[in-house]
Amino acid sequence: MRVTEAVFICSISSISALPTDGKPEFAVVGRSNVGKSSFINLLTGRKQLAKVSATPGKTQTINYFLINNSWYLVDLPGYGYAKVSKVQQQGFGKLIEMYLTKSRNLFCTFVLLDSRLKPQPIDLDFIAWAGKAGIPLALVFTKADKVTKSELKKTLQVFEAELLKQWESLPPVFVTSSLKKTGGNEILDFIASA
Repeated sequence: MRVTEAVFICSISSISALPTDGKPEFAVVGRSNVGKSSFINLLTGRKQLAKVSATPGKTQTINYFLINNSWYLVDLPGYGYAKVSKVQQQGFGKLIEMYLTKSRNLFCTFVLLDSRLKPQPIDLDFIAWAGKAGIPLALVFTKADKVTKSELKKTLQVFEAELLKQWESLPPVFVTSSLKKTGGNEILDFIASA
């Protein structure tokens, strides 16, 4: 699939404001500072569609981008950033959980994971929660340009071993680098086949 049009539609902070036009939605979620904005820009081929912030945890709303006038890329707030208050963190959690469990048009949730890091407890907890809730997932390892091929292979193996403790089979796995512009086409093909 080629992205020929990508338009920011709206930011919402309440589930009651979700679009009701029935277009398929593909959500993007992950820890703050995992590279969600860079990932969105990689997928859409636009440098500034999603604003890359120097301040992690800044996205506090659900942002909708309409792609090719046929489906939405949905940017969810980052989770687990220490510099926002516990009350705000719970709010982010509630907004994410409400969206993921209430959206009728959610086809897949791309869970972004930093290729440089071993499995983080908050990521594993989120993946486990989403799996139990029956939310369709794909795992996306970001920043692959920051590690060697052998380091990346080890990270993927460690994640696989960790997830197979609870999962019978793994969700789809993708590896991306917004710097080298890799992985985006595979994810767009996956979206096109959904």
